[in-house]
Amino acid sequence: MAIVGFGAGSLVNAGIYALAWRPRPISPWQRRHSKAPPRRWRDFVPVFGWRGLAREEKVHGRGFWVRPVLIEICCGIGLPALYWWESTSHLAPVLPIIGLLPAPPLMLHQQFVSHAILIALMLVATFIDFDEKTIPDEITIPGTLIGLVLVAIWPDSHLPVVRPVILPVLAYQPLLMTSTSGWPAWLNDVGGLLVGITIFVAWSLALIPALATLRRGWWNGARYYLASVARESAWWKMLLLAGLGSVAIASVWRSDGPAWQGLLSSLVGLGFGGGLIWAVRIIGRVALHKEAMGFGDVTLMAMIGSFLGWQACVIIFFLSPFAAIVFAVVQWILSGRRDIPYGPYLCAVALVLMIQWPWFWATFSGYFTIGWLLPTIIAVCGVLLMGLLMLWRLIERGFFPSD
Repeated sequence: MAIVGFGAGSLVNAGIYALAWRPRPISPWQRRHSKAPPRRWRDFVPVFGWRGLAREEKVHGRGFWVRPVLIEICCGIGLPALYWWESTSHLAPVLPIIGLLPAPPLMLHQQFVSHAILIALMLVATFIDFDEKTIPDEITIPGTLIGLVLVAIWPDSHLPVVRPVILPVLAYQPLLMTSTSGWPAWLNDVGGLLVGITIFVAWSLALIPALATLRRGWWNGARYYLASVARESAWWKMLLLAGLGSVAIASVWRSDGPAWQGLLSSLVGLGFGGGLIWAVRIIGRVALHKEAMGFGDVTLMAMIGSFLGWQACVIIFFLSPFAAIVFAVVQWILSGRRDIPYGPYLCAVALVLMIQWPWFWATFSGYFTIGWLLPTIIAVCGVLLMGLLMLWRLIERGFFPSD
């Protein structure tokens, strides 16, 4: 497992440098820089190969190899540690509950594979965001599709929760969109299929590069939007993705079993996670009159939601500011900069949530059993957020008039 981890770390480094907006030929798996010396076979060995690649410091800068080495070491140690943690009943602990059956080993292994893939994707997105304050679609779009395919093949790969099988027998089962409640029959009918397809088509269309502005009215805004869509060549690819994805979703729906329940739960996680960050993006734009959050954060949260579900997205969304505030304050004191990449802190909280899932679910699960009151609370928080951001804009005008 450690060998696999070191190899995965090497691929993560390759993704960080190759998928960035401004690619840099640093990883040995990329085509070398024209001024760099020829590569040797030892350069491709994880961790140890960077000792030889240090000879390229004149091209890439002093100490450029330090971070890649640390990333590969962390992956080589972290993957076996994650496997041990999740396969030894830390993710689904043996609780002192009468009638509770232990989690099946196959479920634990499916969850481990799913979480390992998500962590690798988040690592690439995190360090690209640190470097450039962008999150490339080349990570989040394939990552979201991988999350959907995984749960369709392995319905048990969702986070584990305790649910009754046949009273009084309890067992660990995958977290579904209904939390601990029963699965409504209508979700297995055409209505459930329409919900899943609508979410996937909306996600596909939202990925089309386009310019949206209402500065000159709704009519001209619609014209500009359609013209920008037509000018880009990606629109037909997203329409093709929407069509093929809808057919695949319908084929899983026809199975009418755990695979459909898991896939619909992931689709709801995709739509809710991306929609939540998109709403904050719009609120920030209206309140601050400038971009407060990039669209890459929207696609990143959609990817996380496809793996972990909408409940995890709610927890991650409300806790990630606490992870970011310390870094933001230190950065402002040292450099005076107030802009920070938000994606790494979404990923950091998602990682902690996966590792400490039993504690998070025991602490917050009660909020997911209050029905429609939860969306109302989230909507109220959105209104309060807009008010706070407007207040902050007034404070900025007073203390930072040059901005």
